[in-house]
Amino acid sequence: MAEPNFAPGLEGVAATQSSISNIDGAAGLLSYRGFAIADLAAHSSFEEVALLLLDGALPGAADLERFDHGLRAHRQVKYNVREIMKFMPVTGHPMDMLHCAVASLGMFYPQQELSDAERGNTLHLDAMAMRIIARMPTIVAMWEQMRFGNDPISPRPDLSHAANFLYMLSGREPDPVHTKILDSCLILHAEHTINASTFSVLVTGSTLTNPYHVIGGAIGTLAGPLHGGANQKVVEMLEEINSVQQVGAYLDRKMANKEKIWGFGHRIYKTRDPRAVILKEMMEDMASRGNLRHSGLFEIAIEVERQATERLGPKGIHANVDFYSGVLYHEMGIKADLFTPIFAMARSAGWLAHWREQLADNRIFRPTQVYTGEQDRRYVPVAQRI
Repeated sequence: MAEPNFAPGLEGVAATQSSISNIDGAAGLLSYRGFAIADLAAHSSFEEVALLLLDGALPGAADLERFDHGLRAHRQVKYNVREIMKFMPVTGHPMDMLHCAVASLGMFYPQQELSDAERGNTLHLDAMAMRIIARMPTIVAMWEQMRFGNDPISPRPDLSHAANFLYMLSGREPDPVHTKILDSCLILHAEHTINASTFSVLVTGSTLTNPYHVIGGAIGTLAGPLHGGANQKVVEMLEEINSVQQVGAYLDRKMANKEKIWGFGHRIYKTRDPRAVILKEMMEDMASRGNLRHSGLFEIAIEVERQATERLGPKGIHANVDFYSGVLYHEMGIKADLFTPIFAMARSAGWLAHWREQLADNRIFRPTQVYTGEQDRRYVPVAQRI
């Protein structure tokens, strides 16, 4: 029997077919369901994009209103979930909390293994997805209050998805500029083809387990430092650099030691990440409006991108989505360890779209392996072993 082909990390292996999103890495293009990401970020809302990803077409006004109403109506979580969160260590990372809390939802909102009838019922699947998308921001915002000893702030049904999250984080009326920026960031992070966390969705979903298990697995995958969390690392890097004048020396030292420059490079894009282009424009607009915190990070970020691009651009290494999203969140007053949970809040829409697509033509994932161990070993009783 011939040995199977071995592709470490499955790089270059097409493990599925999908109509959800597409990337042209050479041209720096990203589209959701055929719509350019720049158009969606400029003209759409996260609620509309989430339904586009789930159902495959831009929704009509009635369908969008129904979905939006559902998101607003299902933001609350059971008090039992809050009680579980109360006993989590406040020093833990919010991603660990989110992983645990979302997994617990499956017990309080039980969904058994999906029957054939349920797998074909798009309204049922839409409702399940909508409830998860609605509750993830609530859990993240609850934790932001609870880890500092405060009671969670109740969600407001009169606010949009992005605005309600900002309100629950602070208890203050959200700044409309910040709301628009967060909404656009959620759109930009909502989907990105088959990366590690999305592949986790496919594998877990292929067993026909409930969607809380599926999304819990994806959150755990996203929490790894090689996948999520890079935007938090970007802010830490910029704070370490500390001033525009130190950028050149910092980059020279990093490159001499062959160390990673956070927020640069991508496995697929060989030119600028289109999401980074949009985020930089948003940063510049935010600066022109006077909405920055005047921390100096924006100016340092601009200089880092300029000098890093001079050094790395000829190698096809450019700023990616994480480079500017972290700076934007920081300038909005959001704590750095919440960046990856916000990523997960947004990506839940894409994850659930892939979960639904997997169910439509399901086959359990069962890859093979190349065995590298010993063969034909003889068992020796313990008394005879030397």
